[in-house]
Amino acid sequence: MAVDIPEFVAISRLDALANWVRKNSLWPMPFATACCGIELMATGASRHDIARFGAEAMRFSPRQCDLMIVAGRVVMKMLPVLQRIWLQMPEPKWCISMGACASSGGVFDTYAVVQGIDRFIPVDIYVPGCPPRPEQLLQSVIDLQEKIQRTGTITGKEFARRDKSEAPVHLAMQVPPAETIVAPGDFGSATRLHD
Repeated sequence: MAVDIPEFVAISRLDALANWVRKNSLWPMPFATACCGIELMATGASRHDIARFGAEAMRFSPRQCDLMIVAGRVVMKMLPVLQRIWLQMPEPKWCISMGACASSGGVFDTYAVVQGIDRFIPVDIYVPGCPPRPEQLLQSVIDLQEKIQRTGTITGKEFARRDKSEAPVHLAMQVPPAETIVAPGDFGSATRLHD
């Protein structure tokens, strides 16, 4: 017995429907610190208009966001704030690393600048450039939407497996004390060690 389906009824999997809703209603949490932040602002302006892709609702409350866009360099003092914002965002959540500084430290190869935020939070899309153009950020949003459509379930069981931190373990915790190497030399004459 065949069932006659009216023409205004569409049949789909519930997972595909949930992914379609997720991909077309991204709410970005901007974490812009430098020149990449200007390009991020330009992406929301009328010339480029990120609203065409359903991501215009920039929220500055992490509990309302599902997409973090890290634009610009991140220094070690800002890193705990970045991690706290990431942990406050509800699942499912995604991250775009915008620019060379956020992705690899860029030209700032110093002790104070994080050499890639992927060492501390998981990154889904990397946007190269210094600074990247707004078109590149729009393309990364499109790529992220394709990824969201391909993956994900209605129950979010793929996110339930995150039972521990996704950040890499610090090297000092991996090397046993017997294998640590201390630099040779006499540091007793160092001027910074004296009062």
